[in-house]
Amino acid sequence: MSAEASVGSHAADSAQSAVSHSACHSTDEHRNQGLLGSKYVKLNVGGSLHYTTVQTLSKEDSLLRSICNGGTEVTIDSEGWVVLDRCGRHFGLVLNFLRDGSVPLPEEHRELDEVLKEAQYYRVQGLVQHCLSAMQKQKDVFESVCRIPMITSAKEEQKMIATCRKPVVKLQNNRGNNKYSYTSNSDDNLLKNIELFDKLVLRFNGRVLFVKDVLGDEICCWSFYGEGRKIAEVCCTSIVYATEKKQTKVEFPEARIFEETLNILIYENGRGSGPGGLHLLDSRGSGSSLGAGQSEEEGAVGGDRRVRRIHVRRHIMHDERGHGQQTVYKD
Repeated sequence: MSAEASVGSHAADSAQSAVSHSACHSTDEHRNQGLLGSKYVKLNVGGSLHYTTVQTLSKEDSLLRSICNGGTEVTIDSEGWVVLDRCGRHFGLVLNFLRDGSVPLPEEHRELDEVLKEAQYYRVQGLVQHCLSAMQKQKDVFESVCRIPMITSAKEEQKMIATCRKPVVKLQNNRGNNKYSYTSNSDDNLLKNIELFDKLVLRFNGRVLFVKDVLGDEICCWSFYGEGRKIAEVCCTSIVYATEKKQTKVEFPEARIFEETLNILIYENGRGSGPGGLHLLDSRGSGSSLGAGQSEEEGAVGGDRRVRRIHVRRHIMHDERGHGQQTVYKD
């Protein structure tokens, strides 16, 4: 080979090497510049495709802003999609938060935790705080869920009431303890009493201890305790003497039950202690007005302390048969 050919070959190799070096340098420079100069961005997040702007991705000091300004190296495929190796299920929620500054979060705790993990990965601190606040609210709601003790023995009930520092409202509910058949409205009224108990639990949770007793002798009876002793009682059952048989009737004295629940709040945090508080509840003239079809009986308990026993009954009772049939009245 001549010296001239050798020089030409060496020049060609040098030129090719220079081109290759220039290409590599151009690729590195492109990666370092990130998405500078671009207005729109195509994102492929785990197969989920998103189209947005650099302005949206740069709203918070996050990983996405770092990708846009070249601080974080990214992979761009042949079609110009920025490939992110993450699950794309909640990425749209991340984008919407960057666009609007707020976004509805999923109510299920598991999905909310997934959104939190994505927000932490992308370092979107606003969304992170939003998720943490929602989790705290869920925790507070969970902790405030009412816990209603179910009494399994009379001894356990007495111990619970005696040691409780809060007023106590007890519903004694035993539908199976019935010698006779029920009247036509008794089943509905029994359910209404149970529903009212649940409503009172939600309304006065934390201020009153609510106890549901399903093992007592009474079919439906409300009892109200303050400072470990019974203050009042509302019995919701009576016997109806029909033409040929006796029937058990269950009433729903909603107003009276609610009134006694409000009265028992006087014993909250020991505020009923002393003669003033006891006199307020034990006097017949304060908060003891009777509705139609109700009677009040007082029995002495522990000296001057008495229990108001309210028994719901009808002065005129009948068999509640249909119109046109004979009706029997009993005093």
